[in-house]
Amino acid sequence: MFSNEVSRRTFVVGAAAAAASTLAMTNASASVPASVNPTIVARQRFFGPENVDPSTGEVDSSKTILSWFGVTNFAMSIAGNVVLLDAWVPRGEFSDYVPTSPEELAALAPSHILIGHGHFDHAADAAEIASMCGATIVGTDEHCSQIAEQATTELRTLPLDSDRTDFSLSNGVAVHSVRHLHSALRAPRGEQPPLVLVPDFSPAIEHPPTPHDTAHLASHFNDAEGGSLLYQFVIGDFVLTWHDSTGPLFTDAPEILDAMRALPVSTVQIGSIQGYNQYSNGLSDPLDYIRALRPSLFVPAHHDNWLAPLSAPAVAYEERLRQALAGLPTSPELRLLTDPADYVQPSRLTFDIPVK
Repeated sequence: MFSNEVSRRTFVVGAAAAAASTLAMTNASASVPASVNPTIVARQRFFGPENVDPSTGEVDSSKTILSWFGVTNFAMSIAGNVVLLDAWVPRGEFSDYVPTSPEELAALAPSHILIGHGHFDHAADAAEIASMCGATIVGTDEHCSQIAEQATTELRTLPLDSDRTDFSLSNGVAVHSVRHLHSALRAPRGEQPPLVLVPDFSPAIEHPPTPHDTAHLASHFNDAEGGSLLYQFVIGDFVLTWHDSTGPLFTDAPEILDAMRALPVSTVQIGSIQGYNQYSNGLSDPLDYIRALRPSLFVPAHHDNWLAPLSAPAVAYEERLRQALAGLPTSPELRLLTDPADYVQPSRLTFDIPVK
């Protein structure tokens, strides 16, 4: 069922090019004082000044650190590798609610941008960020093609077109990707009651959108999904799994749940809990993913107020989510991120990598 490896040559070439681009950025700003070096400044903000070398901008390789910037978008440093998980700063219905920009994300000098799926709320800024910093786009062939068409410069891409693909980052980080399903409405299973939340339009009222941001949202509103990928990062005994959608696998593709069970047990799972199936099946789909991935810590995502009335504030999910997790035979610890207080707050998701 699975193909075990992406083309090694394609990955090595892409990784080498990304490293060269990052080195070029560093060299170009080497004469700039560290206090105003944009990469050092951005990394200190997203990963914590205590974790970033003030002279080189290198991030502590003994830690995994993530900063959330809305929906399922994260900047991550893992064993010193700086990458983006999805790439869209939420805006268009509002402006300046999420405290960052594509320019600041590009200043992080990520080596890779990993795309879970191609909808605007996950990938609308990927082309712009990659064009500015030279990051390699990782995703399905459809993701890579769509983002390359949106770019103003030629981009490096790493298509992952097998049901299961394994590749690696530097410093011994293994990455497993599994093709799964986007959220979709299905007939009630009876396990969980429907979940319908009251919309909150206050961000749009308190942070009215600029014409530029509204136009940007409109221009990407019809971006295609292009398939959905789950990513798992393994370094030593630390395993982090991230997925930006949660599909109806129980009814549509139970074999994908089997594939997830075959992955290493997750130390941390960051997963979408908002989805179309919540309107008939509540949180059943997220529970299926949690059972399969077996995390010690669960961090919900795609649960903030990114586009009312499709969205609601994160706190609206908390009571139902705690009830659902409590019903599991083995319940993971819950770490709820709330909007907007937990945007770009690295202290919320900083983990030591155990030394073997």
